Amino acid sequence: MQTASLARFTRRALFLCLLPVIAAPALAADAWPSKPIKLIVPFPAGGPTDTASRILGQELATRLKQPVVVENKAGASGAIAAAQVAKLPGDGYTFMMLATPTLLAPHMYKKVGYDTVKDFVPVASVYDLPIVMVVNPGLMPSVTDVQKLITHAKARPGQISYTSSGTGSFGHLSMELLKQLGGFDMQHIAYKGGVPAITDTIGGQVPMMYADLVAALPHIKTGKLRAIGVGSPQRVSVLPDVKTVAEQGFKGFDAVSWGGLLAPPGTPKEIVDRVSRETATILADKGVQDRLLNAGAIANYQNPQQMAVRIRTDYEKWGKVIRDKGLAND
Repeated sequence: MQTASLARFTRRALFLCLLPVIAAPALAADAWPSKPIKLIVPFPAGGPTDTASRILGQELATRLKQPVVVENKAGASGAIAAAQVAKLPGDGYTFMMLATPTLLAPHMYKKVGYDTVKDFVPVASVYDLPIVMVVNPGLMPSVTDVQKLITHAKARPGQISYTSSGTGSFGHLSMELLKQLGGFDMQHIAYKGGVPAITDTIGGQVPMMYADLVAALPHIKTGKLRAIGVGSPQRVSVLPDVKTVAEQGFKGFDAVSWGGLLAPPGTPKEIVDRVSRETATILADKGVQDRLLNAGAIANYQNPQQMAVRIRTDYEKWGKVIRDKGLAND
């Protein structure tokens, strides 16, 4: 009798000792957030990734009832910031806005210090940033669509150039893919940033550019640049009359730069799911959609599982373009 009672007492004591350990993750998630949250943006202030991050951060702060502090850490296509975030504790108080250049940086640079696919926890896709093919209408008066551009380039082998915001930029990769599919050639002139590249395209130093919509749109509206195709699978609402590249003879062509939230490894699933749900609600708001659109971005929510698939797909697809074209920076 005493032995049975002692056994029951021992089992009960063991259960009570383990209870705080079992309950700890749930309690931590319930108490979260109890202090400000940091949102790392791996690019300079003022660009589309920064703008989208600040819009989302402001709305998250309201819903989570804690400040969301945006911190810019630029360099090496975002690889410097990403390498740091990959080594941070997954406590739910640091997130990073992934953008396509950072996703692809391990293909472009040696020893970036992180694996895009393995070293982060996907939280939510946030926006798409369509890219658009633009020409200087004074230099290319007859080029009004993609097929006419290809005809123009084939008639002048080795003589036509285009620019982008830099070697390995998404505009550069997209044009190289199109050249491969279309069987034509144009010489790439790399600039350090979209603004100087667009300035020289308008000025006539370069006749054509594959540009971020956010940077090109004001100049398209004034007629200084002519849009001849967008890389997204669907037309964009701000340029409804401009056909997609897919509509112009390249079925399935899909070249969209995008951004989404990542968390350091080990971030509790409860916190990831909470932020993802809040992000979905925020991006469903028409006012937020309009604010993003004014910055040239299109709200596009995807849950963690969908985002993980998109990361893997784009990493493999564009990595092949980088390898095939020998575009790595070092």
